[in-house]
Amino acid sequence: FYFMEVNTRIQVEHPVSELVTRTDLIRAQIMAAAGEKLPFTQEDVEVRGHAIEVRINAEDAENGFRPSPGKITDLFVPGGPGVRWDSHIKPGYVVPPNYDSMVAKLLVFADDRPKAIARMRRALGELKIEGIKTTIPLHQRIMNDAQFIKGDVDTGYIENVLLAK
Repeated sequence: FYFMEVNTRIQVEHPVSELVTRTDLIRAQIMAAAGEKLPFTQEDVEVRGHAIEVRINAEDAENGFRPSPGKITDLFVPGGPGVRWDSHIKPGYVVPPNYDSMVAKLLVFADDRPKAIARMRRALGELKIEGIKTTIPLHQRIMNDAQFIKGDVDTGYIENVLLAK
């Protein structure tokens, strides 16, 4: 006897899977819902490379992740090969105080983890969101932290290691 949970919604982190498999999961989900045959089989799906996703939240990580609603006054989004930006924000957008604080997902893809970390460092350094506090500085600290770079992290990493410094 086995118990299996079936989750029919797409995960927030699905872009990571899309990058490392080079598969458009949203398109596949829509095709399946329409009763169409998928253009690939499970055997066709190969995992290659390394992807990293950071959630850019309208929060002040230095002050207990306090919410930071307000008007985005300026925005510069990084780009280039292996960089993906998923967001709805633009200059003038007002981040409301009563909903999820995530304003964007920034993703990078590279041949391996060290290259992906380097690419994320560059992308975070180029990303500018003015008018609100964001978790960008926290993500920059993570990408430069020796323990993270070694891959020596667990679920307590942020609270017990990074914020304790």
